[in-house]
Amino acid sequence: MTLLRRGLIALAAAILATSALASGLPTASPEEVGLSADRLARLERAMQAEVDAGRKAGIVTLVARRGRIAHLRAYGMADIESGKKMQTDHLFRLYSLTKPITSVALLILYEEGKFRLTDPLAMHLPAFANVKVLAGTDASGKPILEDPKRPITIQDVFRHTAGFVYAFGDTPVDRAYREAGIDFAKLGSLRDLADKLAQQPLLYHPGERWVYSVAHDLQAYLVEHFSGMPFDEFCRQRIFEPLGMKDTFFGIPKDRVARYTTNYGPDERGRLQAIEKPGSASSSPFGSYARYTDIPFGGLGLSSTVTDYLRFAQMLVNGGELDGVRILGEKTVELMRTNHLPPGVAGPGPGYGYGLGVNVLESPAAAGNIVSKGAFGWAGAATTWATMDPEEDMVAIMFTQYMPMDAALADRFLTLVYQSVVER
Repeated sequence: MTLLRRGLIALAAAILATSALASGLPTASPEEVGLSADRLARLERAMQAEVDAGRKAGIVTLVARRGRIAHLRAYGMADIESGKKMQTDHLFRLYSLTKPITSVALLILYEEGKFRLTDPLAMHLPAFANVKVLAGTDASGKPILEDPKRPITIQDVFRHTAGFVYAFGDTPVDRAYREAGIDFAKLGSLRDLADKLAQQPLLYHPGERWVYSVAHDLQAYLVEHFSGMPFDEFCRQRIFEPLGMKDTFFGIPKDRVARYTTNYGPDERGRLQAIEKPGSASSSPFGSYARYTDIPFGGLGLSSTVTDYLRFAQMLVNGGELDGVRILGEKTVELMRTNHLPPGVAGPGPGYGYGLGVNVLESPAAAGNIVSKGAFGWAGAATTWATMDPEEDMVAIMFTQYMPMDAALADRFLTLVYQSVVER
């Protein structure tokens, strides 16, 4: 290795340490944790190329292994129009990366004996006792409803098998949601959502299908029901403060606007255009992210930095504990990252099952990637991604702000992370 190359590696390590120390996180050179710096450079080149080609405004990537950050890099712009460069401590709208945090909040209460996973939902929320299932439509297009074959359980609410939907489709149930005002740009509270949801038909019988839905928002309402606390306050007291997550909160607080990135999407010619600038109106189907500052939901609404989200992710990889603070027991985390889908029920994608609020990789071959079997995580609508891997003791996080979700970029990111592993 030349003196110049050694110097460059030392400089990069110093910059990494300075950035990471802001969150009190230990750092390491890639080689110290069994990764290759040369191979991680492939990741950096690929992300920079994504920005240079105008496909993304800016990106932040992070890789931690054995509890230490080995890679942390920002690329491009946080806001193209103003020329604001992306920094590793910029704030991102998590969208559905909120969901794993919501599930952990509810699992804290599970550990306190507030409910069983097999409990019927109606045992705790009686409004759901009389839900019906869509059986078809009559000649005039009117829905035909029938009784469910079994009650919705809280486990169904965790794993998206309750029969709920997200109101973005064209089924009679999706249309019923829209007519009832189950719209995140309009809902006034978690109670409002739960009350309206209990009056809508289910798309399918509980346990028979996996359909992405508003279930995590109902989880958040269950957190309020079992704890007697506002959902955002519960998350702050039981998760964010204990883990030292100082940059994770709901919505876009006015005193943090300057640290936010702009959310982009493609125009009619495929060029980047702003969907939502911090503190401004939004063309997102979810409405302005700022409204979630005062109206927190469980399926979307949190904001964070890559290093703050790492603290949450590393806690799960560690089996529920970080820096001497235990959030969940090891057996509960093991249950969370186990596939809960019944036999024959397809999950979120080839090779993936679904646990309690996270996807779980069951077959790398079926998924077509080199991620470890048993790795788990989730993603957000603006292309925020986090993968947690207990086998490799590794966390991989990529945050950008681009809608719709760019799953191909996330898959390429994971390939570039995992090809850098050179020591088990």
